[in-house]
Amino acid sequence: MQSPLHIVFLGTSSFAVPCLKALVNDSKFKVELVITQPDRPAGRKQILTPPPVKTAAKELGLKIEQPDQINNCQLSIVNCQFIVVVSYGQILSEEILNRAEIAPINVHASLLPKYRGASPIQQALLSGDTETGVTVQRMVKELDSGPILAQRKIKIEDRETFTSLHATLSEIGAELLIQTLSLPLKELMQDESKALFCKKLTRKDGEVDPKTMTAEKIDRMVRALSPWPGVTLKDNKILKTSLISDKDAFELECADGTKLYIKQIQPASGKQMSGKSFAAGRKLPI
Repeated sequence: MQSPLHIVFLGTSSFAVPCLKALVNDSKFKVELVITQPDRPAGRKQILTPPPVKTAAKELGLKIEQPDQINNCQLSIVNCQFIVVVSYGQILSEEILNRAEIAPINVHASLLPKYRGASPIQQALLSGDTETGVTVQRMVKELDSGPILAQRKIKIEDRETFTSLHATLSEIGAELLIQTLSLPLKELMQDESKALFCKKLTRKDGEVDPKTMTAEKIDRMVRALSPWPGVTLKDNKILKTSLISDKDAFELECADGTKLYIKQIQPASGKQMSGKSFAAGRKLPI
């Protein structure tokens, strides 16, 4: 019987959890170590919270390390065939990448070279793309620019949200990762002339102005940027919108004579409510 391939897994967000579980559940692989980001304060009460990958790794009984700056720490990466990186959140040094005997591997939620960087799912929705997918690549020092090992393309549905697309792509990523590592690696160099980059998002990216933005643009932002960083209009968080009239929504005049129907909203320091209830109790926030 062939010995399992030894894996060191680096991941942090919930997007990486299906990949980790898929590796653990496949007898061809043995996850020797999980490296994830440190626990961080979360929520209004700033409670110290472990990242989703740490929670999953503990349930699976795996060894865990949480360096603050991975390139400045002594790590237990020894005798591994693959380093697998999925939504980890730090750029790795060449010294770490070279510790993989076969290859350092990354699972990225876009069709590279399109949308290299930190927010590919959000950017696909913001851009109104009709398709996206997952890429498995051999990692190099430069951000998301390594040779493509495998890709899978999917259609983006008309009313797709970040939450729904994130869930779909994370499961596809797990399937594609197992398929890729189970076969001899075949590399396809990326076309650098087609490379597009997307940045790490901040709350500022979710601020909307209906006087200068069309209804379609704001609607895309709501679907792409919820739950993080969220979409705000005069400190009111917009949670759900439509481009079609709705009895529980209020109508918002936007740029170029377009109209947006806000179905769900959360006033500053208040509870979530329907757009209709919000409009009935106060002046519109424009």
